[in-house]
Amino acid sequence: MPGEILQFLIEISFTILGAAFLARMWLHAIRFHPFNPFSQLIFRATEWLCKPLRSVLPSTRSIDLASLLGAYLVAFIYLILMWTVATLSLPPAQMIGPAMGAAIFTTARWMLNLVIWLTLIQAILSWVNPMAPVMPVLRTLTAPLLEPIRRILPNFGGIDLSPLVLLILAQIAMMVLNRISFTLFGV
Repeated sequence: MPGEILQFLIEISFTILGAAFLARMWLHAIRFHPFNPFSQLIFRATEWLCKPLRSVLPSTRSIDLASLLGAYLVAFIYLILMWTVATLSLPPAQMIGPAMGAAIFTTARWMLNLVIWLTLIQAILSWVNPMAPVMPVLRTLTAPLLEPIRRILPNFGGIDLSPLVLLILAQIAMMVLNRISFTLFGV
């Protein structure tokens, strides 16, 4: 029981931290205003690792490599910790390579989870409280993903089904990633 609780706490905390690094990368990619309170929260939560990484990996115009590497490192440490808690021992040296590979898939799953949650929150708020202060942030974050879908979908007379399509596509991608990850690494 204590092991399960510890695994749950590790999973929640590392998933949130990994999502923060990925959100920082996303904010950089869409050139979100850095003084927005949401941006400030993400920047403060991730600056401790992004700052030293940025001295080695400068950002490109559209990709914040330091944030991406930060998310990857968080995923790698997460997998090592989960192994350690589950087996009550450090992973053997031959597991480091597979853990490094599995960290790529873990990072991708976290990104898809971030897409799913932001899209769900935006869709629900658009029905319940479309004037919520967080709606402009959600629209800005999800617009690059929803606009291509909106161009393809026919007009349903005021009903926007693009969030539903995005959620379905993200879930399918999650299933594919889970299958590949399990096949290659058993995680």
